[in-house]
Amino acid sequence: MLWALSDRLTSAIGLIGVMSSAPVLLVVGAPFGDEGRYPLAVGASVAVWAGLGWWAARRATRVSVAGWPEFWREYTWLALGVIFGVLMAVGTVSLLYGEAFW
Repeated sequence: MLWALSDRLTSAIGLIGVMSSAPVLLVVGAPFGDEGRYPLAVGASVAVWAGLGWWAARRATRVSVAGWPEFWREYTWLALGVIFGVLMAVGTVSLLYGEAFW
């Protein structure tokens, strides 16, 4: 991706990827907030993803014969919701801070 795309696009994709993997970082103000809070935010993000996995497993096992396809169907929708929320938050920050953010 680094060779094929421009610097701005790769940095945007990288930022979205990091924020999607640790969505609680947005709550503590990353990338502009206090860096001392980042470890706590990453730990909370692990709890968020584990909670989504647990919730997807509960929803998937409502079917009498449940397997991995049912789990991934439930989990994908939950994960897409988190990623959409991250995109909205980063887009809002980009609009507020302007061109300097990217």
